[in-house]
Amino acid sequence: MYDIIYVGGGLNYAGAIVAAKQGKKVALIENDLNQLGGVCLHKGCIPSKMFLHYAQTVFESQNEIFDGTLKLDMRTLFEKKDSLLKNVTKIVHKQCEGVDLIEGKGVVVAPHTVQVGEQTYKGEYIVIGTGSSPFIPEGIDYDGKTIFLSDDVLNLTTLPKKVAVYGTGAIGLEMASFFAAAGSEVTLIGRHDILLKGAHVSIENALKQQFEKLGVVLMPNRTVQRAKPTKRGAHVILSDDSEKYFDAMLVATGRRANTDVIACDEIVVGKGIETDIWFETTLPKHYAIGDCNGKLQLAHAARAEALNVTDQILGKSPRALDLDHVVKFIHTLPMSYAYVGKRKSELEQAGIAYKEKLVGLNQFTYSVYNHAAKGMMVSYVDSEGFILGGEMLAPNAEELIATVGMVLAGEMDAAQAKRVIFAHPTFSEALERTFYRL
Repeated sequence: MYDIIYVGGGLNYAGAIVAAKQGKKVALIENDLNQLGGVCLHKGCIPSKMFLHYAQTVFESQNEIFDGTLKLDMRTLFEKKDSLLKNVTKIVHKQCEGVDLIEGKGVVVAPHTVQVGEQTYKGEYIVIGTGSSPFIPEGIDYDGKTIFLSDDVLNLTTLPKKVAVYGTGAIGLEMASFFAAAGSEVTLIGRHDILLKGAHVSIENALKQQFEKLGVVLMPNRTVQRAKPTKRGAHVILSDDSEKYFDAMLVATGRRANTDVIACDEIVVGKGIETDIWFETTLPKHYAIGDCNGKLQLAHAARAEALNVTDQILGKSPRALDLDHVVKFIHTLPMSYAYVGKRKSELEQAGIAYKEKLVGLNQFTYSVYNHAAKGMMVSYVDSEGFILGGEMLAPNAEELIATVGMVLAGEMDAAQAKRVIFAHPTFSEALERTFYRL
């Protein structure tokens, strides 16, 4: 009998470590203990950002101020990535020394009961964090080589000369940036006319221009009806009946919550495992955190949820998490998109009175040598001057947006926010200027 059983070894492990250090008897069940740490560590945000980092260097080297050319050595990059992940995995295992690690697929078969193969485990509390899996639309013949997923990109030892990216979510946009900056000819196929759902229209337009400048061919308002690997490469048939061949195609059409962990009628499953604001399922003392609850597919959100639930179980009475205050971002090159809190589209949809101020990065000399002339920052306040959110397109936007996140957490108004004197020369000055103009 365990105090807490954590099912799924992604960011769930953070909660398991805390609970074990507090003297709880804890088990963590993971399908493959070599993947302890989850998709983010092994197949997602850590290695993908590593790839983008080095692709950014190739992109920078194309400036006329440099003499000569650079290209990625994909085999060396793969080996470097592999070595990094092996070392980090060892560290995660060491951190889990106080946790009983159980390898196998865990299924919640009854209240307080998890089955792994023929073995059954009991726990007073169950915390489910089984993540999500890539969705492959019907008609696409995935083979992992010519037609592949983002997981497979991280194992490439050579770059395709011509690659199609199907999907304009975070994965599609990030990988299109990687391939284009690294030197591949990229075609980005999307179901809609926009790249950033819900983003400020000025940011949307600027991002399109950024992709076009990278050399990405945009093919909006299309779906892939059929795609299969052939000797000539990926044979793709689009919804407009056109046929194209590419050396390879990346399928980046979203991810679906892993809910097959539930074999218990007391726990309701919809698009994800249904939970309340405390991440408790319809069965008391059973929680679902991260991608599998269908709320936010972000590693840092999953970690925050796991720690919040663990604190609840430990009797620490944490505040409920406001998922609007979780930073969301897409790491494109050379500028990234990020936002936190409410955006213009969400404020208008909710009928909330607001005021916005947009500042272009072209007002700052710093933008000239950072490929940021088309970048911008926007801040929003309510009728009383309290900041509601912000969004930006800028180099390292995922870092810069943290300031707005802190403002929201502190429930600050614009008058308080503008007391901070930001460093010069930096892009944060643009954020400072939005505060001053609100």
